[in-house]
Amino acid sequence: MANEDANIIGLYERHARAFDEFRGRNLFERPWLDHFTGLIKQRGQILDLGCGGGEPIAGHFIKRGFHVTGVDTSETLIGLARERFPGLAWYQADMRKFYIPTKFDGIIAWHSFFHLNADDQRAMFPRFGALAGPGAALMFTSGHFEGEAMGQFAGEPLYHASLSKAEYEALLAKNGFEVVKQISQDPACGGATVWLARNIRR
Repeated sequence: MANEDANIIGLYERHARAFDEFRGRNLFERPWLDHFTGLIKQRGQILDLGCGGGEPIAGHFIKRGFHVTGVDTSETLIGLARERFPGLAWYQADMRKFYIPTKFDGIIAWHSFFHLNADDQRAMFPRFGALAGPGAALMFTSGHFEGEAMGQFAGEPLYHASLSKAEYEALLAKNGFEVVKQISQDPACGGATVWLARNIRR
C-alpha cells in the first residue's frame, strides 16, 4: 500500500461530484452529531475537517445555528459548499497543515481522518489541541482495527488507516482530551468506529 494515501486528494477531486451525489442527504449519523453538539454552546464555532460539499453534516450544524468553518482539499467540493452556504468560511486546504488563530468549540473529522496514514494521524492530535478552545468537543471516525486497509471508490483504490484503540486513547490524553464516548463498529451508525472527546485544558 506504499504511497496509496498520497492518492486520496486527487481521487476526491477527480470524483468530487460523484462523491457528493453518492453521499446523499440521509443523516444516519444524527445521534452522534447530537452527542457532539450537546457538548457545544449555542451558536458555537465548529470546525469541519473534510467537510466535502457541506451536505449533509455541515448543513445540519448551520441549520441549528452553529457557525461552521469548513476545510477540504477538493476545490470542487469546497466550491459546492460555498454555493450552498455563501458567506461562511470555506477553506480549500489540507487538514494536516490547516491552522487559523481561532479556538473552536467543536472539531469534527467525520470519515476523513481515517484516510491519513498512521504518522499523519499521530501528528493531527497536537493540531486538534491547538485549534480547540476550553471544553471543546472533538469527534472523529477511525478504522476498526490497527493497520491499513483498502476500499474502493469509482473504480479506484481508497486508502484507510487506523491506530490501535490504546494509542488513540493515549494521544487524546497527551493532548488534553478526555474520551466522552467511543463505540467500535456502531451498528446504529453504519458500522462506523466513532470517538467523541472533550478538551479538558483551560
